[in-house]
Amino acid sequence: MAGSGWGLQGWWNARTREAVWSNARVTLAMAGIMAFGVLADRPQAIIPLLLGTIASALAETDDNWRGRTGAQLMTLLCFFVAIHSVQLGMARPPYLAPVLVMGAFLLTLLGALGDRYRTIAAATLIMALYAALAMGPGTERELAAQRGVLLFSGAIWHGMVSVLWAAAFPTFAVRESLANLYETLGKYLELKSRMLEPVRNADLEQCRLQLALYNGRLVDALNATKEILFVRASSKPDRMPPWLVRALHRYFTAQDVHERTSSSHENYDLLAKTFFHSDVLYRCERVLALLGQDCIAFAGVIRERRSWERDEAAAHAVEDMNAAVAHIEPVGADELPETHRARPSLRALATNLGAIHREISGLRDQEPSRLPAEWTLQDIQPRTWRDFRDRLAAHLNLQSPIMRHAIRLGAALGAGYAVMTQVSDAFGFWILLTIVFVCQPYYGATLTRLAQRIAGTVLGLLAGWALLRLFPDPLTQSAFTVVAAVLFFAFRTARYAIATAGITMFVLLAFNQVGNGYDLIVPRLLDTLIGGGIAGVSVWLILPSWHSRRLPRLAAAAMRAHSRYLKQLMLQYSATGKQDDLAYRIARRDAHNADATLSGALLAALQEPSHVRRGRGESGKRFIVSSHTLLNYLSALGAHRPREAVSVGTGQERAIALERALENLAAALDSGQEASESDVAWNSNGDAGSDSLPAGELSETQRVVHAQLALVARLMPTLRRDAAQLVTG
Repeated sequence: MAGSGWGLQGWWNARTREAVWSNARVTLAMAGIMAFGVLADRPQAIIPLLLGTIASALAETDDNWRGRTGAQLMTLLCFFVAIHSVQLGMARPPYLAPVLVMGAFLLTLLGALGDRYRTIAAATLIMALYAALAMGPGTERELAAQRGVLLFSGAIWHGMVSVLWAAAFPTFAVRESLANLYETLGKYLELKSRMLEPVRNADLEQCRLQLALYNGRLVDALNATKEILFVRASSKPDRMPPWLVRALHRYFTAQDVHERTSSSHENYDLLAKTFFHSDVLYRCERVLALLGQDCIAFAGVIRERRSWERDEAAAHAVEDMNAAVAHIEPVGADELPETHRARPSLRALATNLGAIHREISGLRDQEPSRLPAEWTLQDIQPRTWRDFRDRLAAHLNLQSPIMRHAIRLGAALGAGYAVMTQVSDAFGFWILLTIVFVCQPYYGATLTRLAQRIAGTVLGLLAGWALLRLFPDPLTQSAFTVVAAVLFFAFRTARYAIATAGITMFVLLAFNQVGNGYDLIVPRLLDTLIGGGIAGVSVWLILPSWHSRRLPRLAAAAMRAHSRYLKQLMLQYSATGKQDDLAYRIARRDAHNADATLSGALLAALQEPSHVRRGRGESGKRFIVSSHTLLNYLSALGAHRPREAVSVGTGQERAIALERALENLAAALDSGQEASESDVAWNSNGDAGSDSLPAGELSETQRVVHAQLALVARLMPTLRRDAAQLVTG
C-alpha cells in the first residue's frame, strides 16, 4: 500500500497539476457541450459545437480578462466573416476556391501585425475549413446555415468560459510562465557551469555552441513572461495587486541573473591553463551549478505556491570559493604575464557569482525588493492605425518570409482544393486542414511537422479503432472524446505527434456519435498523406524561404544590436550609473533577441538540403560562437555596472571605436563583402593596463571596463574572419 501511495504521489506532482490546470477550461467547455448533446438528445449538434470550441481555443492568447474579452470579440468577428464567406462559397462552388485561397493569403499576411494577430488569423482560417467540412458539398442551405450557427455558438461558449476563467484565476498564466522561466534559467546556469571545468582537451567550442543555442530558449522564456506581465501591469499601473508586484520582482531578478550568468570575464582556456593546479575553478563551477539547482527548485516553489525553504549549500559554496580565491591572491615577483592577466578576471568572476547568489537569495523575500526605478515594460503591440500600416507595409515585398508564406499557403490550398474536387472525397476538406497545419514558413519546420502529422495520424487511428472496439457505450465514448480533444491542446506545442494522435481519436469518436467512425479511418489516412505531400512540395518549390541565405543578414542585425548594447553600457558607466531603465533594458533585450534569432536560424538552416546551405552550416556555427562570446563580454560590463557614474579614461573612446567597428562589420555582412582590417579598434594585444593612467592607479571598475573592451578587441579579427566565411559560404 505504501508503494502504491508513493507512486500516486509521484505522478500527481506540481508539473502534472500544472498541465491539468492549464487545460481545465478546454475540458470544461468540451464537457459542457457533450453534456448538452446528451441531455438535449441532439447528437447532430455535438460535432459543429465541438469544432467551434476547438477553433476558439486555438485563437486564445495569454491576457487578463479585459484583454481576453477584447480579443474574443475580435475573434468572433473574424469567425463570423469566415463562416458566412464559406457558406456563400458553398452555395456557389466555383467561388469557394478563391474564397479559401484569398482568405489564406490575407490572414497569413495579417500575422505580420504580431503574435496575437497571427494566432487569431490562423484560428480563423481553421474555422473557415471547419465550416466547409461541417456544411459539406450538397448540403441543403437551411442545414448548412444551422451548422454555421452551431459552429459560431461553440466559439461563443468557449469564449465565455475563457473570459470567466481569466477573471476567476488571474495569477495562473503568470505563475506558469515564471515557473517555466526559472526552470529554463536554472538549466542555463548548469550548462554554463561546464565552461568552468579546468579539464585538459575539453571541447569548449562545442560547449559554447550548445550554450549559445540554449540561450535562445531562455530568451524566448524571458520574452513570453514579459508579454504576460505587460498586459496585466499596463491596465492599472498605479494599483497593481501584491501578487503582480511580486511577479515583476521575480522577472527583473531573472533578467539580472541572466545578464550576470551570460557574462565572460576572460577566455576560459586561459583560466583553465593558469589555475589548472588549483581547485578554485572547480569551486566556481560548483557555485554556478548549485545556483542553477536553486533556480529549478524555485520554479517548483512557484508552481506549488509555497514558501521557499532553501538549503545553505550554495551559501557555503560561495564562502569556500571566496576562500580559494583569497588563497591564491599573493602575487610573486616571478609571476607569468598570463597569470597577471588572469588573476583580476578570476576576482571579477567570483564577485559576479557572489552577486548572482545574492540576487537568488532575495527571491525568498515576500516583499519585492528588485524593482528598478523605471519598471515600465516595452509595448511591442501595434496601437495606432499608423503602427498597423507600417507593419503591413514592411512585409509587402517578396523578401519578406511572411509574404512568401502567404503566397505559398494560398497556392497550396488551391492545389489541395483541385485534388479534392478530382477525387470526390466527402471528407476532402481534411486535405486542406492538413495543408494548413503542416505547411510552415520554413522548409525544416514543414518536414518535421509533416513527419509528426503522419506518425500521429497513424497512432491516433490505431488508438481510436481500439477505443471504438473496446468501449461501444456512447457515454463512455463521449468521455474519451473530451479526453482526446484535451490531449490535442496539452501537447500541440511540445509534442505535435501526440497532439495529432489526440485530434485523430477525437475525429473518430465524435463522428461515431452520429454515424460509423470506422468509415473514417481510410479517408483520414489518405487525406493526411495527400495534404502532407502537397505541403511538402509547396515549401520546396513555391518561393522557398531558406534560412541559410538569411544568415548573413541576421548576423548583421546581431552586430548592430551588440553595438547599441555597448553604447548603452558605456552611458551607464560614464553618465548615469547603474540604472535598469527602459532604454537600457531594450538594448540588452534586443542584443539577446538578435543572438537568439541567429541561433534559431542556424538550427533551421542545418535541416535544409546541403546544396542550399553551401557550407553555411559550419561557418554559421563558428560565427554564432564568436557572436555569443562577444555578447558574453558585453554582459560582463553590464554585470559590473557601478552604482554611481565613474570616469573610464580612454575606455570611452575605445568603446566608440568598437561600436564603429561592429557597425562596419554589419555593413560588410549586408553587402556580402569582407570587413576592412582598419576596423580594429586598437591594438588587440593591449591589456587592461594600457590606459592614460598607470595600471596600478586604475580603480577596480576602470580595470573591468578596460579588460572587457580589450577582450572585445581581441575577438574582432575572429569575428571578421567568421563573417567573411559566412558570406562566401
